[in-house]
Amino acid sequence: MFMAPMLLEKREQPFEDERFIFEPKIDGHRLILSYSDGSVRLYTRHNNEVTRQYPELHDVPIDADEAVLDGEVAYVNPQTGAVEFETVMERFMMTKPQRINDGRTRLPVHFFAFDILRYNGEDVRNQPLTERKALLDAILTNTAHFSRVLSVDGSGIALFNTIKERKLEGIVAKRKDSVYVGRRSDNWLKVINYEYADVHIAGYRKDNFGWLAHYNGRPAGIIELAVPAAHRKAFYGVAQSIVTGEDHEYVYVQPRIKARVRFRNWTKKGYLRTPEFVSFVK
Repeated sequence: MFMAPMLLEKREQPFEDERFIFEPKIDGHRLILSYSDGSVRLYTRHNNEVTRQYPELHDVPIDADEAVLDGEVAYVNPQTGAVEFETVMERFMMTKPQRINDGRTRLPVHFFAFDILRYNGEDVRNQPLTERKALLDAILTNTAHFSRVLSVDGSGIALFNTIKERKLEGIVAKRKDSVYVGRRSDNWLKVINYEYADVHIAGYRKDNFGWLAHYNGRPAGIIELAVPAAHRKAFYGVAQSIVTGEDHEYVYVQPRIKARVRFRNWTKKGYLRTPEFVSFVK
């Protein structure tokens, strides 16, 4: 049974508030886990079934006849302890049985459960978050492939500082009295632990907006997000005089214009993950 997930609004800075609990934000992809009489079905936030992709999540350590859990599926590197988004997406893309079996052995995933939506035939979404959390804690056992996400009361800044030290994705703030709604809500907030870098703009896309970013003289991705209209206009006013060439998709310019970006992390291939424009740099 699929149940639409509750989604997060964005907040720029961590905060302290006793009305909230704070959790680490797990850098994987959302997963709705439906359990009934020993049978499991797994769904993405967009209601795409991915039960086949994650066979190691079929044996759920739960004390229930039927339940629907909300959480995040992620890959944790056993050597470094790093949560690797690219690796869980590699698993997500595996569809052939042989590759799935290989992935299960070589790149085992973990389900981090943070909410329960249904329990033994009862819809519990209208119960306060604290009651749902207590129920989840009572029925789900931590194992090699399953964990309950831990939370702290009120102290978002301290948790965020710990997240920064460990170079994790960010934190989530949730009102203790929040009911579960299957849409975006400001009762649940995310604060991202961004990295920052100064890059040179080496070109731009002809059709859909995008600036080609270079870092240390090599391609580092495309800046598409958070660029104000005035900054786009200023860039194009200068870019026309420093064009070096073009192809069917891009116009290339001398990398004289420098910009500061914020991004989630560096990918394994050395690209910026979801870079956002912050400012031009003189």
